[in-house]
This record gives sequence, structure tokens and C-alpha cells, in this order.
Amino acid sequence: MKCIRYTAVLSVFALVACTVIGLNPAYAETAAEIDRSVKKTLKGLYAESPTAKSLGQKAKGILVFPSIIKGGFLIGGQYGEGELIKEGTNAGYYNTVQVSYGLQAGLQKHGYVLFFMNEDAMNWLDKSDGWEIGVGPTIVVVDEGMATSKTTTTLQSDIYAFFFDEKGLMGGLGLQGTKITKIKK
Repeated sequence: MKCIRYTAVLSVFALVACTVIGLNPAYAETAAEIDRSVKKTLKGLYAESPTAKSLGQKAKGILVFPSIIKGGFLIGGQYGEGELIKEGTNAGYYNTVQVSYGLQAGLQKHGYVLFFMNEDAMNWLDKSDGWEIGVGPTIVVVDEGMATSKTTTTLQSDIYAFFFDEKGLMGGLGLQGTKITKIKK
């Protein structure tokens, strides 16, 4: 009986936390705000990572999520909005949503950029009505060590992910179970 009450309290806490930290559509950014954030994000990422800049020049598409809020206590969630860039121009707006459970607690803010390196990966994004990461093309998360030791001739995957601006107190960053969906702005 105690376990059921404990789970119910945690579920209510997670729902309230997710609502407060950004899952509420009232907090959604405008298209112009997203455009500005995406440009600033890519400029900063390219300045910090020559590998990201090189991938950006070769990518068929770049999906940028400048700000994602993640929070929870045992049950958690994350939400963020971003933009797909093809051939240097806006090709649509997307959101990223993740619900998770397990040993976790805290609040965190971060962002990530996905570089789609071939037409098959782009087609997967275009054809899917909400795309769950972990089902579909191969994604490689590029950490600082890989970014400095690899070149675009040695990197041969479908999609590369770069995380940045990690702030807050929460363990674990990952893309497993994240759903990306096209939205209208």
C-alpha cells in the first residue's frame, strides 16, 4: 500500500515538474525566437568544434534543438523545440519529447544538434510521423574526445549528435526513447 502511495506522489510530482519546466504549450517559442536561437547555436558549435563545422558543410540536413529542459524524480521528461535546416534554409520546425523512468532526480537544460549525412537518413525523418530515436538510422553521439580525434573522412554513420550547454543537476544525457515530431509555427 505504501508503494502505491509513493508511486502516485512521484507521478504527480513528475507531472507538475514537467508542466512547470516547459511541456506546457503556453511556453512555446515563436518561429522568430527559434530562428535566432538556431543561428546562435550553430555559430557557437562551429566555433568550438571544427568537426561539427565540417559535418555541417557536408550534411544533407541539420536539426537543431537550442534549448531542451529535462526534469524529474524517478519519472521524468524533457521537451524542446528546434528547426531543420536544409541547404542553408529553414525546412521546418520540430519538437523533441522524452519520458523516462528509473534512478533520476533533478532539473537540467541542454541542447543538441543532429547532422543527417545522407538522403536515407533525411528520408526517414521526412517520411515518419514522429520519429523515435533508437528506431531507424544509426546515430553516433560525438563527445569531445571523438570530435578532436575524428575527421569527416573517418566518420561514416547516418546521423551525428552533438550535445552542448549542459546546465543543472541531473544525471544522464541520452537520446534513447526520444521522439522527434514536425510541428507548425
